Amino acid sequence: MANPYFIFYEISLYLQLVVCLPHAWNHGRASLLRLFAGILFGVLLELGTIHQLHAYEYGHFLIMVLDVPLGIGVAWGCILYSVMEFSDASSLPYFLRPLLDGLLALNIDLSLDAIAIRLGFWDWGHGPGFQYFGVPYANFWAWFWVIFFFSLGYRLFARRRDRTGTWLAPVTGLLFGLLGVFGTNALIASVIPFAVHGLTVAALLLIALGVILALRPRFDRAAIPSLSFWVPFITHIYILIAGLISGLILDPPFLLIMGLAMTSIALYLHRPLLNHILQPIEQR
Repeated sequence: MANPYFIFYEISLYLQLVVCLPHAWNHGRASLLRLFAGILFGVLLELGTIHQLHAYEYGHFLIMVLDVPLGIGVAWGCILYSVMEFSDASSLPYFLRPLLDGLLALNIDLSLDAIAIRLGFWDWGHGPGFQYFGVPYANFWAWFWVIFFFSLGYRLFARRRDRTGTWLAPVTGLLFGLLGVFGTNALIASVIPFAVHGLTVAALLLIALGVILALRPRFDRAAIPSLSFWVPFITHIYILIAGLISGLILDPPFLLIMGLAMTSIALYLHRPLLNHILQPIEQR
């Protein structure tokens, strides 16, 4: 019998595509290419990282591309699409927006990964007591750079409004992203001493967060599409529900605290959108 946690998680991944696809379709070829380039990037980076580092392996999902669930590639593409839509509505300087994009993605993974390994979605091979409750600190390093490099590479040509920009931006996002990911994978795996992985990751994220906070970005310059909320929320709510039903989110209870904290941060960041959604309900 198929594992229901796998089935519903896989459904949640494709549901994110259902959320993002209409927006991309309505905004034309450039948006569609960005979304599908992100999905292709997600599959390729997972295949490449598995064979580069041999650090983890996936459980068996319904739709697999060699060693990688197709839904994981879809999730990467949707995360990229949603965080870039969010940061593009901000007052941040254009080429600093990838910093925010990487941090927004980590908001998802800090609640996701420790529960996912307990549900068997993937396995780091170290047991639940390793580093961050079974998740290597290097994973958070990788999550940041995955989003950062694709976002930065895409933005190199995305502001061109001609055919060259439309087609070149997703290609540079894909290539720049893969080179950046494999390069930073090699850096933390082979150059940075294992004993300081935690310190290295903490320093990276604190610097990125410090830059964003110092700039005090505003988010009222443009309307933020609702998908930028729904993509992370779908994952947060699934992890909370699956974790509570299975009881795994209480082993240890800190995982529940972290899940609620990351969900709360997502709700706070998207509060203008939530107020807009809730207004028609309040007016009834």
